[in-house]
Amino acid sequence: MITSQITYLGDLRTESTHIASHSKITTDAPVDNHGRGEAFSPTDLMCNALGCCMLTIMGIAANTHHIQLTGTKVNITKMMQSKPRKVAEIKVDFIFPPNNFSDKEKHILEHAAKTCPVALSLHPDLLQTITFSY
Repeated sequence: MITSQITYLGDLRTESTHIASHSKITTDAPVDNHGRGEAFSPTDLMCNALGCCMLTIMGIAANTHHIQLTGTKVNITKMMQSKPRKVAEIKVDFIFPPNNFSDKEKHILEHAAKTCPVALSLHPDLLQTITFSY
């Protein structure tokens, strides 16, 4: 079954429709690559997907182990290289609300983040720099 359908809208812009939910995402080429930068770029979405996947898998682990994760934030920083143009590093910074996590809970959450499907699917040359601020 098709997951999504993407339409090229012109001017380096696309619109993706998630088939099951009909939700839409627009992408735009970044300013430094001939675009307007008015929406996520495709590489922004890739980096964002890493953070979303990590937080989702952490949420599953948190539910299983009765850990309160609500309010946790993730800051994503994309580092590009020029030749060839590609994402060289994704910085993923987790900021947890005050919760007095035990060492065991921290281990569970960090392991979940580092083993999420997106993290495991990215090329091993792509540096994933992950920090956890409790």
